[in-house]
Amino acid sequence: MFKLIIFAIVSAAIVFLSWKSLRKTHFHGFYRFFAFEFILLLILLNAEHWFREPFSALQLISWLLLFFSIIIAAHGFYLLRVVGKPKSGIESTSVLVRRGAYKYIRHPLYTSLLLLGWGAFFKDPSILSAIFAVAATAFVIATARVEEKENLKRFGDDYAVYMKTTRMFIPFLI
Repeated sequence: MFKLIIFAIVSAAIVFLSWKSLRKTHFHGFYRFFAFEFILLLILLNAEHWFREPFSALQLISWLLLFFSIIIAAHGFYLLRVVGKPKSGIESTSVLVRRGAYKYIRHPLYTSLLLLGWGAFFKDPSILSAIFAVAATAFVIATARVEEKENLKRFGDDYAVYMKTTRMFIPFLI
């Protein structure tokens, strides 16, 4: 019951922050909302296992993914704020960022979400948590693809060239 209450409260906060995006199914924020929801479900589903057997192989994998999730998110937000020179809010950058992680991958913040979701999955792998992790991954990929269309409109040929020289989520791979 407690997890259901937490889910409802956090989901309400996510809806509050995302309400404009939820009305526009062609906008990347629409898909990102569902990625957040599935990651929240993963965290709550596996919450009681976060600190059990802290040195087991699965826990070490989980903590490593979660650690890199935080590092990449902080780095990505910093670069968007400082280099991207947003007009209003982090998503309205006026400059295409190509430094730091953005030199190698187009979506460090979505990479961070993927790492967060899979880090939560490895806390206590199960069929249900695998379904949630795969769903979160699918929505993050959908979010990135829609955002790339938006970025092509915003930055034009510069973004098209950038797409050819970088990977979506993992340097040199994906």
